[in-house]
Amino acid sequence: MRVLVIGSGAREHALLLALSKDPLVSKLLVAPGNAGTATLAEQHSVDVASGEAVTALARKVEADLVVIGPEVPLVLGVADALRAAGIATFGPSAEAARIEGSKAFAKDVMAAAGVRTAHSEIVDSPAKLDAALDRFGPNWVVKDDGLAAGKGVVVTTDRLVARDHAAELLETGHPVLLESFLDGPEVSLFCLVDGETVVPLLPAQDHKRVGDADTGPNTGGMGAYTPLPWLPDAVVQQIVSEVVEPVAAEMVKRGCPFSGLLYAGLAIGAQGPAVVEFNCRFGDPETQAVLELLDSPLGEALNATATGTLASLSPLRWKEGAAVTVVLAAENYPGRPRTGDAITGAEGVGVFHAGTALKDNAVVSAGGRVLSVVGSGADLAAARADAYSKIESIRLPGSHFRTDIGLAAQEGRIQL
Repeated sequence: MRVLVIGSGAREHALLLALSKDPLVSKLLVAPGNAGTATLAEQHSVDVASGEAVTALARKVEADLVVIGPEVPLVLGVADALRAAGIATFGPSAEAARIEGSKAFAKDVMAAAGVRTAHSEIVDSPAKLDAALDRFGPNWVVKDDGLAAGKGVVVTTDRLVARDHAAELLETGHPVLLESFLDGPEVSLFCLVDGETVVPLLPAQDHKRVGDADTGPNTGGMGAYTPLPWLPDAVVQQIVSEVVEPVAAEMVKRGCPFSGLLYAGLAIGAQGPAVVEFNCRFGDPETQAVLELLDSPLGEALNATATGTLASLSPLRWKEGAAVTVVLAAENYPGRPRTGDAITGAEGVGVFHAGTALKDNAVVSAGGRVLSVVGSGADLAAARADAYSKIESIRLPGSHFRTDIGLAAQEGRIQL
């Protein structure tokens, strides 16, 4: 297979590395890619939000399979354009991608499927905001109803902070979703979904806050680890049977079957799993850790999903041990990041590029989350040690990273 990957982050870098190990994959292409993906794939420029442009590129490079990484092209219908041209595509239709693109749509699907989630309310006018805030608390969860790249969420016990965030969203024309707070540790479960067929990958846990001990503002994700030593296999199966399968079946019933990667973000509380959010694609930084442990051919699995044959795919195989992703972020991230600085020491195995570019033959920072560093080992402690030893050799002026990715789990501080 000739495989074209759409996107430019560490997630796409990790997908390319995993695809390069699949004997069925004869050629890898990426658009637009970054400074790190050039070693794995032929790079092309493209407007990822244009179905016409992506389809034209896929035809030009004779792609047998297109894998769409980011959410924006999916929500905008790029997968629909590719399928209309007869090109096998991993990624849902625009209608199915509403599971991420509209939280109100996701809530409606979950209600119809009988899936537990937070109580919520949409606020579309500043005049309704104060009365709505009074119906929530003492923990306020305030979300942008549309796409926000993981940063449109504020969770706070300070009503004024909640109000300010909601007012800012409304001022820019974005409806606000208020939610009740879900307790319990969070889990990210990726599932390959082809209509009503669901194949789960390893569960992971993301670290959203910018600072150690979950302090500071939310980010797109500062690190992740897999598997979760505190999560029984029976709970993973419960998530599949009580959450993902009912949602997949409901979307088939609505005439917008899901095809691609359905990401369930959940809180595991005293009453069992409850959905925090759904995403319509691989999550970043969990993908980097999960794919590190995948022992099955990735291209075969993605192609089976894209061509409607997932039900006949052999069971996925996984390596023993654990994997940890640590994100190296630019100065001032998640605010406006400092960019253009030279990066050194990032040539090793397990270093995935995200916000990078080539300038005068040197790799420089070009975004907020600059690199993802993945470590692996026999257990979580060994994987953490491997990741942090790698990140210590990388130099980027003003950069920062969390030092506690997976630490609470390693020390047995996470319990159901």
